[in-house]
Formats: sequence, structure tokens, C-alpha cells
Amino acid sequence: MKTLLFTSAIISMTFSLVGCKDAGPNVETSAPPATVETHDNHEGHDHPSEGPHHGGLIELGNEEYHAELVHDEDTGSVTIYVLNAAATEQIPIDSTEITINVKHEGKPEQFALVASPDATDPQGKSSRFVSTDAELGEHLDEEGADPKLVLTIDGKSFRGTIEHDHDHEDHDH
Repeated sequence: MKTLLFTSAIISMTFSLVGCKDAGPNVETSAPPATVETHDNHEGHDHPSEGPHHGGLIELGNEEYHAELVHDEDTGSVTIYVLNAAATEQIPIDSTEITINVKHEGKPEQFALVASPDATDPQGKSSRFVSTDAELGEHLDEEGADPKLVLTIDGKSFRGTIEHDHDHEDHDH
């Protein structure tokens, strides 16, 4: 009789642990995170669709960081803000400049964006980088420019694809 009770108890515990897939009403499930290859838009991610300065977001690494690109068409300046993984806060880095690589008429061109620290950035670090070269802003919108942001954060090199197009239909300002 003891063996029968013991066996019944083991079977009941086994079914309660593996037989029921319902995790209860208070448990939320979510889809697995998107990979870099499928990151066509920002829907379903835990960060906003634009940066805190209303610029376009650039994914760095596997969403380890983000950068925000703000293009002032009136002055021609391009500003990059280095942001955290959630794309909500600026992250000061050690670099004195970062680079945007573009193709212009099939030839590669590089543009340096110089550190322009915000008032809240610690001494010797910057979360904001600026280029006043109007040519960069023009190239960002060219067909086939394939702009890439290149920077180093905490000794690790990051490269992010810049998707900057004022004329695409699903873009809201």
C-alpha cells in the first residue's frame, strides 16, 4: 500500500510539473527578441522609435547601445548622441571623435564628428558628437550612400547602419 501511495504521489508531482503548460494568469510571455538581421523597424522593441532629441536611432551591437542622429537641414549640421540600450539616456564615452562612412559616387568618404560634450557629461567624456560639414548631411540622403557610424565604447568597436531618409512614407515627424 505504501508503494502505491508513493507511486501515486510521484506521478501526480510529475504531471503537475511537466504536464500542464498553463503558467497561470499572472505570468506574461513574449516573443523572442529580434536578431540584428531582422531589425527592419523598431516595433516590438523595448526602446522608442526615435531618440530623446527626436532623431533617428542607430543600433550598435546587438542592441547593446544605440546612437541618435539629428540632422539640422537649416545649418547642415549632423549631431550624434550616444545612448544606452533602451535608447533613453545619453552615455558619455572617452572618444574625442567618431566617424561616419558613406559612399559618394561609388567612392568611400569619411566624416569625423567631433566631441561636443553636454553640460552633464563628465570631464574628458562626451555623449554628443557634431559635424558642421554640410556635405555629410547631403550624402546621408543619397541613394546608395550606405552610411555607417563607427565608434568605440569602453574599448569595443561598434559599427551601426544609418537609415536616414526624409522621403519614406512610414516616417512620422
